[in-house]
Amino acid sequence: MAWMRFSISRLGTLSCLELVFREFKYILLAIGCGLWAVGSMAQSMVFLEHSETLSFDEARLPDVQILKGNVCFRHDSVLMYCDSAYFFEKKNSLHAFGHVHLLQGDSIEGFGDVLYYNGDTKLARFRKRVKLIHDKTTTLLTDSLNYDRARNIAYYFSGGTIEDSLNVLTSRKGHYTPDNHQAIFRGEVELVNPKFVLTADTLYYNTETYQADIVGPTQIIYEEETTILSSNGWYNTQTEKSQLLDRSRIIHSDGKTLTGDTIYYDKAIGFGQVFGHMQSTDSTNQKTLYGNKGEVWEHSNNGYVTDSAMVVDWSDSTMYTYMHADTLFTEEIPYQIFQLIPKDSILVDSVWQAQAPDTLWKDTSYQQLRAYYHVRIYREDMQSVCDSVRYHGRDSIISLYGNPVCWNGSNQVSADSIHIYIRNGEIDYLHGIGNTIAIKQEGAEEFDQLAGKEMLAHVRDGDIYLIDVNGNAETVFYPREEDGTYIGVNKTQSSFVKLYLENRQIHHVVFTTSSSGVMIPLNQATKEERYLTTFFWAEQERPQRPGDIFLHPERTPRPNAAAVSASAEDEEEEEE
Repeated sequence: MAWMRFSISRLGTLSCLELVFREFKYILLAIGCGLWAVGSMAQSMVFLEHSETLSFDEARLPDVQILKGNVCFRHDSVLMYCDSAYFFEKKNSLHAFGHVHLLQGDSIEGFGDVLYYNGDTKLARFRKRVKLIHDKTTTLLTDSLNYDRARNIAYYFSGGTIEDSLNVLTSRKGHYTPDNHQAIFRGEVELVNPKFVLTADTLYYNTETYQADIVGPTQIIYEEETTILSSNGWYNTQTEKSQLLDRSRIIHSDGKTLTGDTIYYDKAIGFGQVFGHMQSTDSTNQKTLYGNKGEVWEHSNNGYVTDSAMVVDWSDSTMYTYMHADTLFTEEIPYQIFQLIPKDSILVDSVWQAQAPDTLWKDTSYQQLRAYYHVRIYREDMQSVCDSVRYHGRDSIISLYGNPVCWNGSNQVSADSIHIYIRNGEIDYLHGIGNTIAIKQEGAEEFDQLAGKEMLAHVRDGDIYLIDVNGNAETVFYPREEDGTYIGVNKTQSSFVKLYLENRQIHHVVFTTSSSGVMIPLNQATKEERYLTTFFWAEQERPQRPGDIFLHPERTPRPNAAAVSASAEDEEEEEE
């Protein structure tokens, strides 16, 4: 043999025994490869299992077997049934027509009117009224389907539907991989669930876990309830749990909206956890919460936000309120109001009477906001700092605790606690309780002061115009001559004081009859005579603009409240 002679010439130095052994090994290898090739070819061949008739038309269809009646083919472990077929034995392929049924084990069944099958590539092309069933739980419906048996992938390209036990999905194009139950949908994707409808341009979906992977702009709509907007993440259509990324939004029909960089959302229990640039808006109550971390409970309308937390009240379009704290809590407080609901009622003596009255307690609720630590508030007509805040939505009362200070124009008001009453979106009055003091700066070291146990500061058109002090009232004023020079220090004690202001300036003061006072020349006044015991000036803490609420300047030391209270009690005892 030529190849053997070539090998001898190349291996002339080898012994004859070595040469024979070497060439024998090559022969065995060649024979083995040939047998493997034959075996492989035999395994890949398509076989005709059954047909009622077989005919040929060499003129029109050379080398084609024409089969009719209960036709059955076998390829590997796959059986293919049809009414009639063209069998291209040399090309190892077939064209099947009428009631086509492909059966691959007990996991895959394919149906259609036409099947083009290639045994070499293992590609089955179904056409017209195609149905593919996987594990008897997932059904794919389309008009044109290619099923690649080699890769176990089915794909359609002219519109199709996949149905499982829970959802129906439609799209223009789609891939389905039975091995991992994974489907890829592209173009006008719609997932219909008994509870919601999901629409997208591209969607990944698993028919075993019922999880939809969001890979582009997607919306999930619960009719008349909730809309979810996201472009990245996943949504489990069975458990209704999800992870939503890339500034996703959850919109509710009651006017509430939740936005965040990352949202973990459980629709079934109405719970959302947000990380990164959280924004929770309540358009009904016209408030928005901001922060970098928070939680919301939809059913109870409770939640919290922290890490750069802020709430903005925009109920008054002309004057927004900005509040910052370490942590902000919102909660819905239930309460009952008594209502008389008349039935067939008539009005008698201005009182509702009823032939069959229905009298009941009506359950209702109101929103409450709580803020803790480093609280700072800004609005144009009022600025505040304190340690904690509680806002009552029912009564529109903002309660400040923990060394609260409020500023209005050039006035500073502080107390143990301050309650701000809102009416029609505007501040009506401030109620200070315990160690109250109102201060107005007149000069570099001159401060008008008004202090007492309890104080009401009335506001009109955004300015304090009247201050009422009740109990142990003390004042320090710096009256002036007409040319503006100071006359001295006027220090007065009384049970009650009314201070009237016009154009943010003191107009006049009214004391009770049981009052005592003294005028001290300015150059003779001591520090104790110039300042009340509760005096402190905290202008550097004041937020001057909305962004200042995130600043944390060092707080001004406050007078010892316990010492001040004890001193006041001692003075009362001495008077008695």
